[in-house]
Amino acid sequence: MTPANRVLDDHDEPALLRDQFRQLLRYRALLAVGVVVGLLGGGYLALGGEKTYSATGEVQVRSAIADPFAAGATADKGINIGSERQTAAGDTVGTLAAGTLLKQGDDVTARELLAGLQVTNPPNTLILRFAYTGATPEQSRVRAEALAGAYLAHRKARTEESIENMADGYRAQLKPLEEKRDLLERQIGAGAADDVTSARANIIVAISELTRKISELKALDTTPGYLNKKPVAPTSPTGAGLPLLLGLGGVVGLALGLLLSWVRLVFDPAVRSDRELVRSLGAPLLGTLPRERSAGGGLLAIGRTGSRLAEEYRAVAFRLAYDPAFAASRRLLVTAPRGDNAEGAAAAANLAAAFAEMGRDVLLVEADLRTPALARELGSAAHESRSPRWAADEGDGSWPTGTRSAVDVPGSGAFTLIPGTVVDNVPRALTSPPVGRIVGEADSPGTVVIVLAPPVLAYADAVALVDRVTGVMIVCDPREVHRSDLERIREIISASGGSVLGALLHPPRGRLRRADRRPKSARRSGGSGPTAPTPGPDTPETAKDPTETLGLRSLTLPASRR
Repeated sequence: MTPANRVLDDHDEPALLRDQFRQLLRYRALLAVGVVVGLLGGGYLALGGEKTYSATGEVQVRSAIADPFAAGATADKGINIGSERQTAAGDTVGTLAAGTLLKQGDDVTARELLAGLQVTNPPNTLILRFAYTGATPEQSRVRAEALAGAYLAHRKARTEESIENMADGYRAQLKPLEEKRDLLERQIGAGAADDVTSARANIIVAISELTRKISELKALDTTPGYLNKKPVAPTSPTGAGLPLLLGLGGVVGLALGLLLSWVRLVFDPAVRSDRELVRSLGAPLLGTLPRERSAGGGLLAIGRTGSRLAEEYRAVAFRLAYDPAFAASRRLLVTAPRGDNAEGAAAAANLAAAFAEMGRDVLLVEADLRTPALARELGSAAHESRSPRWAADEGDGSWPTGTRSAVDVPGSGAFTLIPGTVVDNVPRALTSPPVGRIVGEADSPGTVVIVLAPPVLAYADAVALVDRVTGVMIVCDPREVHRSDLERIREIISASGGSVLGALLHPPRGRLRRADRRPKSARRSGGSGPTAPTPGPDTPETAKDPTETLGLRSLTLPASRR
């Protein structure tokens, strides 16, 4: 068996990311659903939500100062701008602003008023920015101005109250000193001593100091701040517009689609990459068939001019020809995991044509004895052969010693077909001595025997042939086959004494093609004309990884190499 294809290194991060991204793109429907949901949500927020307007006013906060023009005088003395911002958004300011608005005919509670207010402070400044969001432009302007004015009024009242409290304290200290001074003056008038005169002078100095402090407090400039920017009625609603919301909705929707695709990928039992297929099957990837819609409607792509599908089949045949495991026996069992075996039949017929093109003597045995249809699908290319070289042993005319057909491949040669027929006992027919003698024809120089078997997981027919045709090729759609199926196929074939030479991937079939494909039972009972092969789109697509197959070249093997 050929060595398994080189898989990506587990530490090759760029390659792993590309591989995972390609796997997510498999679920384009989920990605589209996520984007559509995001766009609908963005459009709903833009068109269905209520319009709001925001007006902004700026207040410069300052502290009380005796002489603002004196050298070194600063207006930020003793100001904690964080505390001022909390005060501006407090209930006291809201109550004052609600009272002012009530006088103007706007009946709003303090709680409702503060719900639309946002107070911020630009860094390294003594500015408070009052932003109010309302239902109309005029409402936003009036309420923002009322809140800013209420804050200035509250701060001014608080400053004046502090000055008055300090002045009252100084007056309380001044009253006993004045009483004591009056007492000393009466004693001086009665001829008191010198110490009485000295005490009186000290009291007068203390009284003068307190009087000076009271005068300074009354002379303070208690302006709480300035309304640097008066609120103006906004001309447009706030918030993101329709284009921005649609863009954000699209981005969020794409993220949602990727998340849904990732969840779907985690729980998807199907093979997610070529590397995973190689690991599960334990065999290399022989090739990936491109999509191609044939104009002639025949099963054979070999012999069709300009067919990329034919070139891929040739590449797979060249690869098998140089495979040591296949070259030792020149026997190939072609089967599918489950379901329809139409792609396996097409692969077996085209590989037989490719080997015939190399100059080999090819015998194609259809071992699908339950739903045989290969001869009918080959149509006019297959015609009955009277005396084939394979009929060395006489039989009773039943399968496989019955009818044989020669299949002509335009410009490539011909191969012999033993078509399948419906029999009463399939296991006995597959294990009969004539089958062994026919498969043994591969021991002749330059001879290749290809056996088409039913799906290996649907029937045991393929397993019954593994001991005679040891090399197995699995034809499957990577989006339909499960990893557990590949592992089970590997175990079954290994336990039966065979080996998996590799896998051949075919493109998925669309829904219309599946609906149009008639079941095999209908083909058996229906008309005798050939059914259309699996078509592909008009525009061919490249294989997932072209390096997985050999390069194509014309090759004619001499008799000594066969």
